[in-house]
Amino acid sequence: MTASETYLVRGASLYGEQRVDLLIADGRIARVGSGLDAEGATVVDADGLVALPGLVDVHTHLREPGREDAETVETGSRAAALGGYTAVHAMANSNPVADTAGVVEQVATLGRRAGWVDVRPVGAVTVGLAGEQLAELGAMAESAAHVRMFSDDGMCVHDPVLMRRALEYVKAFDGVVAQHAQEPRLTAGAQMNEGAVSAVLGLPGWPAVAEESIIARDVLLAQHVGSRLHVCHVSTAGSVEIIRWAKARGIDVTAEVTPHHLWLTDELVRTYDPVYKVNPPLRTPSDVEALRQALADGTIDVVGTDHAPHPSEHKECEWAQAAMGMTGLETALSVVQHSMVETGLLDWRGVARAMSEVPARIGGLADQGRPLAEGEPANVTLVDPAARWTVDPAVQATKGRNSPFAGRELPGRVVATFFRGHATVLDGALNTPHPALVGDHAAEAR
Repeated sequence: MTASETYLVRGASLYGEQRVDLLIADGRIARVGSGLDAEGATVVDADGLVALPGLVDVHTHLREPGREDAETVETGSRAAALGGYTAVHAMANSNPVADTAGVVEQVATLGRRAGWVDVRPVGAVTVGLAGEQLAELGAMAESAAHVRMFSDDGMCVHDPVLMRRALEYVKAFDGVVAQHAQEPRLTAGAQMNEGAVSAVLGLPGWPAVAEESIIARDVLLAQHVGSRLHVCHVSTAGSVEIIRWAKARGIDVTAEVTPHHLWLTDELVRTYDPVYKVNPPLRTPSDVEALRQALADGTIDVVGTDHAPHPSEHKECEWAQAAMGMTGLETALSVVQHSMVETGLLDWRGVARAMSEVPARIGGLADQGRPLAEGEPANVTLVDPAARWTVDPAVQATKGRNSPFAGRELPGRVVATFFRGHATVLDGALNTPHPALVGDHAAEAR
């Protein structure tokens, strides 16, 4: 970004509270006040818009390298920017798996080349996600990608000895293990949540205890080791109670919930539409209510999209053969507004906490999730809470068309996203990537 790139955001509602002007210059918030002026600045009319710190996702699948038919770092980064994100953590289940310093550095380089958001690679816990041998955790941590989060997401680190060793290893550099809590023997062949609906449909059920038993084991391991544990995509009321118990005992555990688990239930599986097939599965209305309450009271710390794009042929097929996963980067903030803000469970300060500040802290991102204050990095999202829009996957930036919210009207629209002081999104549309990042990469290539 050049020194001349300056924006004057006029009349934004800071965290949905007081109305202010924001002067963005040289990649930072230069001034916060009223009646500001700056010669030559690009003026952004923010009347009626809520200003939030740029969103941070701890759980994104960008698929590259190896599955560019589903998504690329470029297309996923564009989707993230449109969703109000300025940083995403790219999960390790690419092909090859991100289990070496070389692969995580490749992902980080692709993120810089794209220039739309910070792309922080997540390293695999085990080689090839096979759950048999620890991956090169130290080498990935010491690499240029500076990995601090490790996960076999998509697979559970089910061996307790390996999980203990991973927790011990990452403690040395203040890393965190993000666990996909799924006991594999209890979920073999499972297709949906185990309960009344699965019984009627005759689909093999996925019991809540398969998630809860792993969480219970791992919080005790984290306590024993004195290390950090993060629980991916919590989906049951029982899991909430275990995490609440662990936090009350002072165990260093954090947890995430996906937007779709804050709204959708297993009743939708009655349609047999594979767009609703996801891991962990959609649960019951009582689980949804428990998750909402847990996010509101801080038992669940953050919202993670678990953005999981798939080629159409992997979803447009019979239920049993369909891939598990849903897209989410471009709808996450709207779904949180619907499920949490409009229900009175969170205010916009709470949204900033759950979707920006705490995710940045979990991932160790010092320049993300910062307060909207003078001198801070200018990672800023402007959202119009009064807007309404209908989800059309065909026009989204992600390659994935597997949105469970297709055809639904959602509240709130991201109007602008500022990434390190550069407007990646303006007037609700993609603008340009960060020129300094793209330029740096071009210089390296020469």
